Amino acid sequence: MFRQSVRRFATTAARKVAAANPPSPYTLAVSKAQGVAKGLTGAIGNTPLIRLNKLSEETGCDVLGKAEFMNPGGSVKDRAALYVVLDAEERGLLKAGGTVVEGTAGNTGIGLAHVCRSRGYRLVIYMPNTQSQGKVDLLRLLGAEVYPVAAVAFDNPENYNHQARRHAERLQKETGNAVWTNQFDNTANRRAHIETTGPEIWAQTDGKVDAFTCATGTAGTLAGTTRYLKDISGGRVKSYLADPPGSVLHSYIQSGGKLSERSGGSITEGIGQGRITDNLAPDLDLVDGSLHISDEKSIEMVYRCLDEEGLYLGASSALNVVAAKEVAELMGPGHTVVTMLCDGAYRYADRLFSRKWLESKNLLGAVPKHLEKYIVLA
Repeated sequence: MFRQSVRRFATTAARKVAAANPPSPYTLAVSKAQGVAKGLTGAIGNTPLIRLNKLSEETGCDVLGKAEFMNPGGSVKDRAALYVVLDAEERGLLKAGGTVVEGTAGNTGIGLAHVCRSRGYRLVIYMPNTQSQGKVDLLRLLGAEVYPVAAVAFDNPENYNHQARRHAERLQKETGNAVWTNQFDNTANRRAHIETTGPEIWAQTDGKVDAFTCATGTAGTLAGTTRYLKDISGGRVKSYLADPPGSVLHSYIQSGGKLSERSGGSITEGIGQGRITDNLAPDLDLVDGSLHISDEKSIEMVYRCLDEEGLYLGASSALNVVAAKEVAELMGPGHTVVTMLCDGAYRYADRLFSRKWLESKNLLGAVPKHLEKYIVLA
């Protein structure tokens, strides 16, 4: 009796499979193109472009976000992390069993932790002691040696970046096998986006992209992607820098090159800058314009993307989406605008969806009333 029931179940299941729709040509083409990734680093990049339907309908444009949260380490910084390590290997600065040292307050450290673990390197991270214990714990869980140090300005010798550099120099003298990857001024960061992000966007849009926009921290993403898209399109593709409060780059571009003193701050993490990095300098003249995006707009877009698109994004990604919307409105209907969805909200949820935190930043009013249902934390 039991065997007969099993046979009947198996026959029914086989009929259902046979009756199911065959896999789409798109599914087969993507699967074939992806093939088998050679280790974790082989899975970095080639992220999908997601059409943001509501914003596309509002603007009459195709507003597209590159889903960088789908990288193995969860952010766009996986690309830079891989390339600064590859660059050190290519230049003979890093050999088997060596040590990578970096100063980072966020996703670059997480990306480096994954890349170093997969390639057999030791990782040392210096970070401001203002970062959450959760970030420190995650980096240590991924095998990194973490040194939280006092948060001081870049021109202070005790800034976390300078401490990382000195640590790497000390190790290099002792072992001959250590490197400071220097994400802000190491142009291998920019190269990552010239060789991967830019070509991916061009191919995914079949060359129909009209504008690219994103915020900058190291500026590798904006500079490298802009360089590739400008070159391949003969200058047709427009580039816009998106800037949070507390950053000087918007005023620098709008003033024609006057660098002002940095003041204020933003709730966004990993973006904004007080200087022109070596990653940005070669391509700054290719940027067509800039936009200042307030924290209020970024917070509103965090909640809109969750409600309207089902996308659970961090504040920096939401800022990029606001910028893409504004660029689409600037260009007018019929254009294709691309931005970067840098990472998801899961590393920031205890703040972004906390009533107490929003109130402490005077941002509760930025959340539309009908979306307050997502404020689920006290």
